[in-house]
Amino acid sequence: MAGTRALLMLENFIDGKFLPCSSYLDSYDPSTGEVYCRVPNSGKEEIEAAVEAARAAFPGWSSRSPQERSQVLQRLADLLEQSLEELAQAESRDQGKTLTLARTMDIPRSVQNFRFFASSILHHTSECTQMDHLGCLHYTVRTPVGIGVPPGVVNIVFGMGPRVGEALVSHPEVSLISFTGSQPTAERITQLSAPHCKKLSLELGGKNPAIIFEDANLEECVPTTVRSSFANQGEICLCTSRIFVQKSIYSEFLKRFVEATRMWKVGIPSDPSADMGALISKAHLEKVRSYIKKARMEGAQILCGEGVDKLNLPPRNQAGYFMLPTVITDIKDESCCMKEEIFGPVTCVVPFDSEEEVIQRANSVKYGLAATVWSGNVGRVHRVAKKLQSGLVWTNCWLIRELNLPFGGMKSSGVGREGAKDSYEFFTEIKTITIKH
Repeated sequence: MAGTRALLMLENFIDGKFLPCSSYLDSYDPSTGEVYCRVPNSGKEEIEAAVEAARAAFPGWSSRSPQERSQVLQRLADLLEQSLEELAQAESRDQGKTLTLARTMDIPRSVQNFRFFASSILHHTSECTQMDHLGCLHYTVRTPVGIGVPPGVVNIVFGMGPRVGEALVSHPEVSLISFTGSQPTAERITQLSAPHCKKLSLELGGKNPAIIFEDANLEECVPTTVRSSFANQGEICLCTSRIFVQKSIYSEFLKRFVEATRMWKVGIPSDPSADMGALISKAHLEKVRSYIKKARMEGAQILCGEGVDKLNLPPRNQAGYFMLPTVITDIKDESCCMKEEIFGPVTCVVPFDSEEEVIQRANSVKYGLAATVWSGNVGRVHRVAKKLQSGLVWTNCWLIRELNLPFGGMKSSGVGREGAKDSYEFFTEIKTITIKH
């Protein structure tokens, strides 16, 4: 990376070298709306170079022992940890998120993931069975599909989906694709990869419900649900965007929830007291605002946030992509705000009567990534969690992750799972070998 006229200039990283590109794209600082960086606008040529580098590096890297590869991952974790502040500053500026969040969650979680999988690869075992009557022994081995960290093992190619993305996913020598993003993009990836029968892991977001029963502990439930709705400006695939509250406590919950939401501070990312920063882009900000306009047109009530409360920002940040956390009520389940992923600081709060009713309503969307259930009744918690069509269900908490266990969604929220065992199986091919003696 090199600075030119105060702009950060990114380069592709291919075969262990930073390489310039013939064409570049502007990247904007979400907190100011100003161009701060230029990113390579790569295409087929760069993908070919990256695939060639990966192909050449694969035999040597894949033949390394698990212990050697574990040491490389641990070293990467060390380097990330040593550069935590620099990486947090870069992540905050690029994404618009608060520096506090980047410091305490994004970078530390990256370090944790490297350390977890560095340890995990040392503890996998293979299967073995024998057939004495036929004199045969069967066992399995797993071989890597992807690649890993000397020159050519990791290649980073920047660009837009229609150019560089399509060149990558349709390349015959790219045999596996892991993607996190929107459903329309995933559909295109599936179409392009189908002729090659590629392995796919697709994490496609959600329309995640929170179900709050009348015996919920509101002292814990309200602040946690504010966080689950608005953390990182609502730009987390696991954020809550539909809140179902049992009628007997609906008014009380709503009062407390709106009060707590109004306390959620929107500010410049470097402000240590800010709970929320800026949204990722101007186009996305306009998209999120369009849902609030649609809700108003449908007769819904906006209790706080966009168009209701005033957003105060320093003069330099007036053109940034900020908006206040917004709470919508009096909205029908059929509304686009209750069915489509908004991916912003917007949540809808609606009442319900019975357990059976709320399960049906929670399951009535095409997504099925995550859900939260709030209740003091252990039997109910287990019963409801089992019936919800969600890949993850948190009860009386949110965003507590265990990397050993599967992560992923049902229905249109994706294909496949991540986690110690699931990732190991996805990124390797299993082979059964039979020996007759």
